[in-house]
Amino acid sequence: MSTFLHSTIIDFAKDIEYAANSVVSKRVLEKTTGNITLFSFDKGQRLSTHSAPFEAMVQVVEGTVEITIDDKPYQLSAGQTIIMPANIPHGLFATERFKMLLTMIKEK
Repeated sequence: MSTFLHSTIIDFAKDIEYAANSVVSKRVLEKTTGNITLFSFDKGQRLSTHSAPFEAMVQVVEGTVEITIDDKPYQLSAGQTIIMPANIPHGLFATERFKMLLTMIKEK
């Protein structure tokens, strides 16, 4: 399942809009082994601290975000990437509007 067509050029910065006081998501790819999702966060929006049973990689497409992993904050901006380890608490806060690509890899 995907909201993006195969064999087409994708511009992640342009392919999702911001919504006031909201988080918007679009599934890029969904497979049994993992998925890729494009997100936009309005300034001040957050994902509360949680953990997942598999690794996840955040690629910042636009804007800036503070990502906390195991109580340590990281400031990321467009073009930067961070990998969040499995089973470790993490969360994020949109210090300004930002867009990100989230890739989650599941173990078989």
